[in-house]
Amino acid sequence: VSFQDTGIGMTQEELISNLGTIARSGSKAFLEALQSQAEASSKIIGQFGVGFYSAFMVADKVEVFSQSAEPGSPGYHWSSDGSGMFEIAEASGVRAGTKIIIHLKEDCKEFANEDRVKEVVTKYSNFISFPLYLNGRRINTLQALWMLDPKDIGEWQHEEFYRFIAQAYDKPRYVLHYKTDAPLNIRSIFYVPEQKPSMFDISREMGSSVALYSRKILIQTKAADILPKWLRFLRGVVDSEDIPLNLSRELLQESALIRKLRDVLQKRLIKFFIDQSKKDPEKYAKFFEEYGVFMREGIVTIAEQDVKEDIAKLLRYESSALPAGQLTSLSDYSSRMKAGSRNIYYLCAPNRHLAEHSPYFEAMKKKDMEVLFCYEQFDELTLLHLREFDKKKLISVETDIVVDHYKEEKFEESRPAGERLTEKEAEDLMAWMRNALGSRITGVKVTTRLDTHPAMITVLEMGAARHFLRMQQLAKTQEERAQLLQPTLEINTGHALIKKLSELKDSQPDLAKMLLDQIYENAMIAAGLNEDPRPMVNRLNELLTRILEKN
Repeated sequence: VSFQDTGIGMTQEELISNLGTIARSGSKAFLEALQSQAEASSKIIGQFGVGFYSAFMVADKVEVFSQSAEPGSPGYHWSSDGSGMFEIAEASGVRAGTKIIIHLKEDCKEFANEDRVKEVVTKYSNFISFPLYLNGRRINTLQALWMLDPKDIGEWQHEEFYRFIAQAYDKPRYVLHYKTDAPLNIRSIFYVPEQKPSMFDISREMGSSVALYSRKILIQTKAADILPKWLRFLRGVVDSEDIPLNLSRELLQESALIRKLRDVLQKRLIKFFIDQSKKDPEKYAKFFEEYGVFMREGIVTIAEQDVKEDIAKLLRYESSALPAGQLTSLSDYSSRMKAGSRNIYYLCAPNRHLAEHSPYFEAMKKKDMEVLFCYEQFDELTLLHLREFDKKKLISVETDIVVDHYKEEKFEESRPAGERLTEKEAEDLMAWMRNALGSRITGVKVTTRLDTHPAMITVLEMGAARHFLRMQQLAKTQEERAQLLQPTLEINTGHALIKKLSELKDSQPDLAKMLLDQIYENAMIAAGLNEDPRPMVNRLNELLTRILEKN
């Protein structure tokens, strides 16, 4: 395999200096030369033998023919087998520039294949400034778009470039072309795929799809450390002249410079998505629907609260104060809060219908507070990790109800005394319920916050309790759940079921016990603490049978 250029070539002294010592690329002489020519950094790569000795990984012998562009300079022939010794002599018929001939080892003959050579060149050197020809055909036809002025790049160029670097067939839905010289020199392009992420894309096992370059020379094809894990859905290129050429790929992850680069890029990308959400809310809503799982992951996995809150600006939810289908941000919610309010309230439910008919939302309506509706599986875990936003606490409505009881906050009873149990009847009923439910509850209370629901379960930190139960590998009995949750059953003494239960506990204790069990199970399901309703099917059938027999 031979490589030839028509460049400035080398004199005898330069051949000895640049090629005469194995691994000179990392030597003191190379570094000093690099520093002294910092102003011409873009021209340094390719000089001083950088990467030259990698040829000996596949070659038994390497020959170099070179003639310097200096007037009157003769041609020279340099050769070595990589053992540390080399030969150099004048040679005739050498063209101006440099030619390298690699004599491949027997087990490396694949590099004599044209397709294999093209693959290597386009992977590592596709964007260098000089044209590269393979057997007479140019192979580096793509431009390094990240080095160009964004105004000079057409949409079709972005599509072509995206498909090349992402190995994809779709189009980018978002494009960020980011260039800055402070606090670091950065030239970058990021793409968000138009295609919805697959389960593999969502998996944390999927690595980065952003390539790292230095002066258009590839450092890493999948640079896992230049972006935080939650941004792994992005495709693109990052080029920084600040990355030292002697920094090995293995040491990149330990570099303070790379950590600083990651922080700068993360902040800029968050700002970009915020800008897009304002520019085209409908398009952003579709993006968040498909890629929101990554933002939730970022909030859960990143430790710094300020970064969590920055990412949280990208979250979108429905709200009790807005029509169905209309999304709002935490920032918008905060801006609508009443003077003196310090909490952002949310309710996790599978959909809006269930959220609006939840006993917990019914209880919150009496406080006339806006509530965010969260429908995705990991919303609750996300908000538990976020804890606060814009100096306001994130509170689930279930937790707020429990806190109100601790504060003994009173709410006006909506029913007149004649339409609810008397205090004596309520006390007798609660005593019977505590005895009948046994260890499944820690207490029974009367609530004035419910109108249409007979009862609800309250647990301190219910969201955390729900998440803990979901993480349990083995099913737990009702008694084991109760010991973990310590639930309280709160009853609405004005509801027809509760009033009827008060009568049945004395006249038909068996039916009353069956009805109480069903009320309890219904409340547990509404609280999201019982995800398997199958055990109650027999009881429901029995209740239905008794109703039919009576009628």
